[in-house]
Amino acid sequence: VGFLCARPGPSSHTREFEKGLRDLGYVVGRDIAIVYRFMPANAPDPFPGFAADLVRRKVDVILIASPIAIRPALDATRRIPLVIAQSDDPVATGLVPSLARPGGNLTGLSSMAPELTVKQMELLREIRPGLSSIAVLWNTDSQAGQPQLHALERAATALRLRLQSLPVRSDEQQLAQAFAAASRARVGALVVLPDMAFFDHLTLIVELAARHQLPTIYGEREFTDAGGLLSYGTNYDDLFRRAARYVDKILRGAKPGDLPVEQPTKFDLVINLKTARALGLTLPQSILLRADGVIE
Repeated sequence: VGFLCARPGPSSHTREFEKGLRDLGYVVGRDIAIVYRFMPANAPDPFPGFAADLVRRKVDVILIASPIAIRPALDATRRIPLVIAQSDDPVATGLVPSLARPGGNLTGLSSMAPELTVKQMELLREIRPGLSSIAVLWNTDSQAGQPQLHALERAATALRLRLQSLPVRSDEQQLAQAFAAASRARVGALVVLPDMAFFDHLTLIVELAARHQLPTIYGEREFTDAGGLLSYGTNYDDLFRRAARYVDKILRGAKPGDLPVEQPTKFDLVINLKTARALGLTLPQSILLRADGVIE
C-alpha cells in the first residue's frame, strides 16, 4: 500500500490508518507493507514524483492522505486503485461524477458534509447573540475554495447573516490585509475555511485573529490548540480508520469505481476558554456541555 501525505512525518492519521488495518486482521510487516511518502517541510510539491515512484513499485493500492496529492496520483495512474482518506468535495472539484458511483480508479472519503458550514455559523451566533455579519477567509489557489465559499453563502442567506468574502493566497501579507479588511468592516466573526495551505501560517492566523479581537471558528482542532477561539469540523482520525476498510475491500477484489464515496459522520467541537476570556466572551453553558474538548 502506498501512502501519500502532505505532513512531514507520522501523525495520528498514520496511526489511525494502521489501527484500522489491525482491526481488520492485518499485521503491518507480515500481511501488508506500507510505503510512506511524506512531504518535507517547506519543500516544493513532491507528489508527482512520489506518485510516479509508487506506480513504478507496482503497489496494489495508493492511500491519498492529503487533497493536494489527489491530482498527481490520478495523473500518475488510471489503473492502480486510489483511496482518498480526505477530500474537500470530490464531486464539486470534478474528481468523481457522483458520490454513489465514483467510477474510474478512485474512491474513498469526503471530509466535507453539507451541514458543516451551517453548524459553524450557528455556533458563532450562539457565542455572539445578535450577530449580523461574518467574514470568510478562503484560499483562491484551492480547487475547493469556490465550492466551500458558495456553501457558506447559502448558509449565511438561510441564517440572515451578511457575508464578507476574504480571498487570499497562502501569503503572509495578504493574510494580514484580509484581517485588517475584516476589522475595518466591523464584521462580528470570522470563518477560516479548511485548507492545508493555511497550516503553513497557523500561528500567524491565530495571532491576527487575537490582534483584531475577532471571534474566529476553524475547521481543524490544531488552530484551537494554538490559541484559536473554537473549531468545529470533521474528525479526521475517524476518516483514516474508515479508509482502512476501503483498502481491505480493494485488496479482496472490489473495484474502486463501485465503492461509494462516504461523507464524515463524526465531528469535533473544541473550545479555547483562555481565548474566550481574552476576547471578553462568556460562552453559553449549552456550548460547553456539547464540546468534545475544552482548553483552559
